[in-house]
Amino acid sequence: MNPVAELLQPEVQELIREKRFTELREALHLVAPADVADILAGLDPAETAAGFRVLQHDDAARVFSYLDSEKQEALIKALGAETTVAIVEEMRPDDRVRLLDELPAEVAQRIVASLSPEERKLTQAILGYPHGTVGRIMTPDYIRIRPDWTIAQALAEVRRQGRDAETINVLYVVDNEGRLIDDMRLRQVLLADPAQTVESLMTRSFISLKADQDQEQAVHAMARYDRIALPVVDSRGLLVGIVTADDVADVAEEETTEDIQKLGGMEALDDPYITVPILELVRKRITWLAALFIGEMATATAMSGFEEEIQRAAVLATFVPLIVSSGGNSGSQATSLIIRSLAIGELTLADWWRVMRRELACGALLGAGLGCIGIVRVNVWGWMGWFKKKAETGAGFTPESLLAQSHFELLGITIGVAVLGVVLWGTVIGSMLPFVLKRLHLDPATSSAPFVATLVDVVGVLIYFWTAVVILRGTLL
Repeated sequence: MNPVAELLQPEVQELIREKRFTELREALHLVAPADVADILAGLDPAETAAGFRVLQHDDAARVFSYLDSEKQEALIKALGAETTVAIVEEMRPDDRVRLLDELPAEVAQRIVASLSPEERKLTQAILGYPHGTVGRIMTPDYIRIRPDWTIAQALAEVRRQGRDAETINVLYVVDNEGRLIDDMRLRQVLLADPAQTVESLMTRSFISLKADQDQEQAVHAMARYDRIALPVVDSRGLLVGIVTADDVADVAEEETTEDIQKLGGMEALDDPYITVPILELVRKRITWLAALFIGEMATATAMSGFEEEIQRAAVLATFVPLIVSSGGNSGSQATSLIIRSLAIGELTLADWWRVMRRELACGALLGAGLGCIGIVRVNVWGWMGWFKKKAETGAGFTPESLLAQSHFELLGITIGVAVLGVVLWGTVIGSMLPFVLKRLHLDPATSSAPFVATLVDVVGVLIYFWTAVVILRGTLL
């Protein structure tokens, strides 16, 4: 809860309990709708319903849109059908559709059926677009003007439609058939001569979205062109709605949340974490965990192929976690960077070779740096006689491991070279996997950090022991 809501909530509770509803209505009317939503959401259901009943119609609709889906559904049950329909009808069409999407189907159908014919038509038009498309988040409340109008006529239209419009900062010019032919800022119109025609100000250099485009493209377009609203057209170029910055911000938050959850190695949640049932959480997470568990079995299989080497030089097993974790960490870093760059449009599929070259250089430098640290660590142990002490006390090594004390310099080089190879491999595979998935028309976020780490672990073990066999043959092996 934000500080404003936390400060005002006790006062609101007191007004409700003392039934001073006139004072409550006046007090809440002066508070931002988002803060009112926080205040009422923190009350018990009966108090929340009482608070909603005293809100002005416009205030109630705006406050209702800021509540999470669980609170909205509870309020619908508490307020009853008549009050609920009145609130929903006052909501913006895009906010109304978002609410209906989150309600149980039978409840949503009852609400739609109870709306006025005009509002029902608007709502059903937006609901007709597939989930995840621009059409689903657009609003039909915008100001249309004609090219042959004078500026005075256009301003008169702004005054007529402005109260119900989502925004009046941008005006949309349409032809006789409703096709979008330009958009212009209100500032531009206000500063023009009232006798001028709208057409005299037109540049026809507008940016628009298609109603069937993915919502994420609206996020990119809004950021790229620095707009507060973008027009939405159908396949014929007819203006059917607009998308505003607040709607796009919600989409950006949803997309980012989904990507972060996928990066964590799980399916994206459809609802807020705290409202998702335990069994649903398990279902969303078990698939990837099982896949990663099976993948790690391959690591055990890879190690089993070097049982003889491990028996002859048990000290090699000590450094397995060090080696494979270095590769997994570097791979996770690379895949996180590339997934985010692809998501925000910094990179495209055509950039894969540039990324490969950069990550080869980065991987080599990172691997060399970590490898040097590994060499220093092993040599410090050797100078301190650590390998000899371990063997003599039986604390982990067999007596044969005394050889490690005699050849710790070679062991250090083995660790350094193996770290270099594993980090280089992890960096390259972590950066290239998102490109492969995108090329296959899959979500790059599914190349999650745990998945990359598991993949790198298997190959990392092979790189490590092959390096050990080559360098330590005739000494420790």
